[in-house]
Amino acid sequence: MSLFIGRDLKEEQDIYIEGNKSRSILICGKRGSGKSYTMGNIIEDIYGDKDKLIIIIDPMGIYHTMVEPNYIQTQTLNSWGFNPKGYSVKILVAGDPVQNYAFGEENILDRMKQRGVNFGSFRVNPSDLSADGWCDFFDLSMTDVQGICLFRAIQNLNRRRGVHFYLSDIINEIEMDTKVVDRTKEALLNRLEWAESLNIFSTNYQELLSVFERDYINIIDMKSLDPGRYNLRNLIVSILAKQLFKARLKARAMEELELATDIPKVWLAIDEAHQFAPSGKSTLSKEHLIRFVKEGRQPGLSLIISSQQPSAIDSDILSQCDLIICHKLTSKEDIQSLNALSADYMGNELKTFIKKISRCGEAVIVDDEKEKVAIIGIRPRKSKHGGGES
Repeated sequence: MSLFIGRDLKEEQDIYIEGNKSRSILICGKRGSGKSYTMGNIIEDIYGDKDKLIIIIDPMGIYHTMVEPNYIQTQTLNSWGFNPKGYSVKILVAGDPVQNYAFGEENILDRMKQRGVNFGSFRVNPSDLSADGWCDFFDLSMTDVQGICLFRAIQNLNRRRGVHFYLSDIINEIEMDTKVVDRTKEALLNRLEWAESLNIFSTNYQELLSVFERDYINIIDMKSLDPGRYNLRNLIVSILAKQLFKARLKARAMEELELATDIPKVWLAIDEAHQFAPSGKSTLSKEHLIRFVKEGRQPGLSLIISSQQPSAIDSDILSQCDLIICHKLTSKEDIQSLNALSADYMGNELKTFIKKISRCGEAVIVDDEKEKVAIIGIRPRKSKHGGGES
């Protein structure tokens, strides 16, 4: 599978990305330089391979427009040999889509469905978060009394119930803990009641992977979820990355033995990636994403990350990216963080190429697979771009 990304501006040759292997791709650039446009561009070509599962983490709620053809650039598309095209899109929302996607306005959901968007919902299984993960979610240390009580409750439930326990079970476990004073219990119960009020935690176990469909571009829309150090966005990404890794490890073992499996290879695309794997900070999702990118090649996991602040992404992830697509950057800190990824085959430091980018839609591409660096013009999108300003 070759992914057509654009055209070399110097040599006037078409530029393709090797997509049959697992890839780790970084897309970066200042605001408005074309990052989300390029990510959508790559996803369009991956969509043609029905043996791949596409999942987008969308914090801004902009990728739903891929359901519509890009009629605005019809003439430009024709000059590249393409026609406008819409794609099958499924938006997945934590909890109730009306409340957590449409801001309580059912007519918004109805209009989206009229445009061809499919919707699905999922809920987070409390048992999918580890005992220390629960402590992190509530920003509790495992050495203070609340953290110890919560950790003990989750550990006890894991031993007795496995994956089949829910918030009500955690609440009951804490209420029955005779080793903890009432004030500690009350503080913890207040936190758990807040979590219950979010209405995104399951009361019946649901396999998160069951909500995705390989014939769709699966978009986890997070625009209504507030960002922060320990938050629902990171909670969802941490569980998703962990489950995808586990599922593909099993699938890969079966494939090697020529046994049938229904878990396809995965392309996970994360916009605003610095929210989930920040440099110098801890988040619920960071550890799982680092493992995803470091060990995901063998089980068939590919990652695309996009950010306007590459310097804000953890270096363990940046160093594993075998393909860089860098749009215009002006921040000295961001340029330096990318320049540290310079390779011998470039001839010059990466920052030298970045400075040559003159306008929106141009980018430096560094492909370790082909040991090639070039300044390219990104091809036009077939589907409608949703990342522009209002």
